This record gives sequence, C-alpha cells and structure tokens, in this order.
Amino acid sequence: MTASGIYHEKQIRELCALHALNNLFQSKGAFLKSELDSICVSLSPNHWINPHKSMLGLGNYDINVIMKALQDRGYEVVWFDKRRDPTCLILDNISGFILNIPSEYKIGFFTLPIWRRHWVTVRQINGCYYNLDSKLESPQKIGEDQDVLNYLKDEIECKDKEIFLVVTSEVSQKQSWIKDFSIPPAVNSRDADIIQLGDIEDNKS
Repeated sequence: MTASGIYHEKQIRELCALHALNNLFQSKGAFLKSELDSICVSLSPNHWINPHKSMLGLGNYDINVIMKALQDRGYEVVWFDKRRDPTCLILDNISGFILNIPSEYKIGFFTLPIWRRHWVTVRQINGCYYNLDSKLESPQKIGEDQDVLNYLKDEIECKDKEIFLVVTSEVSQKQSWIKDFSIPPAVNSRDADIIQLGDIEDNKS
C-alpha cells in the first residue's frame, strides 16, 4: 500500500498476471498463485506441460487464466478492437483495463535482449486513473476521463499492444460498455495489425 492509499503489487518472477489482478481489485490476496495454477489445470487437465502457464511454475499465465479468474468473481473480459476510437467507451461502466504489452526480460539486475509479453492494470481510484504496472516503482498517475482516453489511444497506436476491458457480467451481457455497438469499427491501415487472443498467449511475463 502506497502513502496515497493505493494498493500496488510489484513484480515477482513471472507473476504479472497475478499482480495485475490484485492491483485491479486493490487488495493483497484477492487472487492467489495457487488459484491461478488450479485454473490452468482445469483449462487443460490432460496436458503434462500446461499451455496456460510457465512449465517452470514461475507464472507466465495467459489471457484464458485471467478471463476465468475474473469470471469466477462475476466479471468478464472484453477485447477492445483497436480499429475503434477509445472515445466510444462508457468509462462509468468499465471496472478497469488490463493491457498486454511487450516488456524487456530481466534476470536479477541483468536485462536480456529478449522481449516478453507483460500484463498491466489501469483503473480509476478516487476519481483519478492510474497505471498500476507491477514493474513501476510506484503507481503512475494518468488523470481524469479524457486523460485516460488519450492514454489508451496512444497505447493502441502500437501494433504490439492489446487492451482488454474488465466489466461486470451484466455490463457484458448488455454491451453497455460502448456507446453504440451497432457502429462498425473504422476500416484503416491498422486492420492488418489486429491480432487474435491466441496470438498473445506466447511469450507472456
């Protein structure tokens, strides 16, 4: 817990998915490593090497584990189509954002020339949005509604970054996280860069 009263869990091993979930819920122990490991087994019970986590048991959980963990708490994960402008979002109906971004891979104090996928939470706390990346020394203030929309717009300009919305099951069912779902995404040069969920399940951290 920081001096400002914000819970910010920092990176340990390859547990960024766990940290992102606990930072999202603003509570230590909201989710446990043992719970995420159990979810991995339930998703692929007959695999000797589980495809949803690190074979070394260090974490490295994929999006399927995050989705199931949140579903067990009454939430859904919605992939944000990067052809849309973030201004289409109804922020009041979104509990938080989980970003999947490329990140440098470190062993101790050494940075290796390897890029891994990393999970990051962004959410509103006391009327202000914060980047709660577990690799940051402290929460990074983003600002108010327009600030976070600008932040998200900047993030999706990078083809290697993905944004997921965390919403309640009710909001997901009613699709009330978006202003007008009937309006199709814009067709532009980024279409070729849009990836599917399966594409980000490799090289997570």
